[in-house]
Amino acid sequence: MFAAPPKDEWVSLDLETTGLDPRSDAILSLAAVPVREGRVRLAERFETLVHPGRAFDIESIRHHRLTPADVAGAPQLRDVLPGFLRWLGPRTLLGHHLAFDLAMLDGPMRVVMGFPLPNRRAELGQAWLDHRRLADPHAHVDLSLDAIAGALGIPVIARHTALGDASTVALCWLALQQRAD
Repeated sequence: MFAAPPKDEWVSLDLETTGLDPRSDAILSLAAVPVREGRVRLAERFETLVHPGRAFDIESIRHHRLTPADVAGAPQLRDVLPGFLRWLGPRTLLGHHLAFDLAMLDGPMRVVMGFPLPNRRAELGQAWLDHRRLADPHAHVDLSLDAIAGALGIPVIARHTALGDASTVALCWLALQQRAD
């Protein structure tokens, strides 16, 4: 985990949660998809539902379409984290609003491992903003995942699911890397 990350390899991470407050909300699903050698490695993904250890409301269900019955038999995050960390290793994390996902993982990581995720990070939104500002420093830039994907010609896959959003971010990242080259 503390080794140097592999060159030109990222792991696109996304979570679905009971809400937007890292102090009181919980993770319902976690998906991570490797991006290596110009390809999204979907077959190598890490994906799991997570038992939140608490109730969640209809607004959460409407957003990500996960019900209490869907996660009732899922493992708790503390049981998922060790396997996820072994799978992740030192690879660079990639995401859209990655700071939120990492804030959701921070407390449980500190409980289970004693420290936050040490991995390097790459934020799709910031990379997109930098790319657009090079073309036009005064342009209004929509940083939503739907807008970024649309501008890059990438289909949005299963929006508001951890695997769908992680896959869409990974595809956008590759398209943006090609444009930068």
